Amino acid sequence: MPFRSPFSLTPWVRRILIANAVVYLLTITVFTGPWFFELFAFRPATADVQPWTFITYMFVHGGFLHLAFNLLMIFFFGPSVEERMGGGAFLRYYLLCGLGGAAVSFLLMLFVAGVGPVVGASAAALGVALAFAFYWPDAPVYLVPLPMPVKVKWLVLFLFGMDLLLGVSGARDGVAHFAHIGGFLFGFAYLKTQQLLASRVRPALPRRSEVRVLARPASEGARARVDHCSTRSQADSVQREMDRVLDKISASGLNSLTAAERRFLYDTSKQMKRE
Repeated sequence: MPFRSPFSLTPWVRRILIANAVVYLLTITVFTGPWFFELFAFRPATADVQPWTFITYMFVHGGFLHLAFNLLMIFFFGPSVEERMGGGAFLRYYLLCGLGGAAVSFLLMLFVAGVGPVVGASAAALGVALAFAFYWPDAPVYLVPLPMPVKVKWLVLFLFGMDLLLGVSGARDGVAHFAHIGGFLFGFAYLKTQQLLASRVRPALPRRSEVRVLARPASEGARARVDHCSTRSQADSVQREMDRVLDKISASGLNSLTAAERRFLYDTSKQMKRE
């Protein structure tokens, strides 16, 4: 994991933090009535007539500590994940984890009566923490009052285990544990799918050492006058671009490629088959 300042924020992390903070300030200053939560909190029983709450509930918090916990998690883990995924992919992943929390809560209603309203960015924030642990499982995390750091993979596993234990035991602590589990599950499914797609696509692409072939003259006799330095420069340029594209696929999946990158990949693979 590359070094980054703990206070440097990426664009979507900054926007998500600001959006959550602004909504919370509005709920304690302007929109103080219960109607605000009734309109924007996610209630499984009324989700069919309030479908917007699948999204809006992520930005509504029940108290300052609830807000602070979620924002701190996004603040510490989000920037590195956004840099790894890319801005658009990070936003989609964040919303997917939040939707996962609402979806699991909705499904739970079919089997358990009296599922209450769900608010907060916890499902999405825990999904971001999961992504960080997925990419950098051995990164150390310092927790007060522990005297030594713990690996982030153990921290995330502990959080998931606690939510699962408290959710199954039916703890009435006012926390939507199954919504948290939904964020974990949807996030893990996304990350594993991207990893599998990248592993299947990569073997079908030309190996990095083979890319140099693309810049060689097709006929040595016909192109004997081609300047060697120019040919080597062209080969190096093609190889650098292929390295970059392959690294991007490994990091963010095939869907992260731009139209120009997909065209480059297609043309390179096609030329390799001809030669």
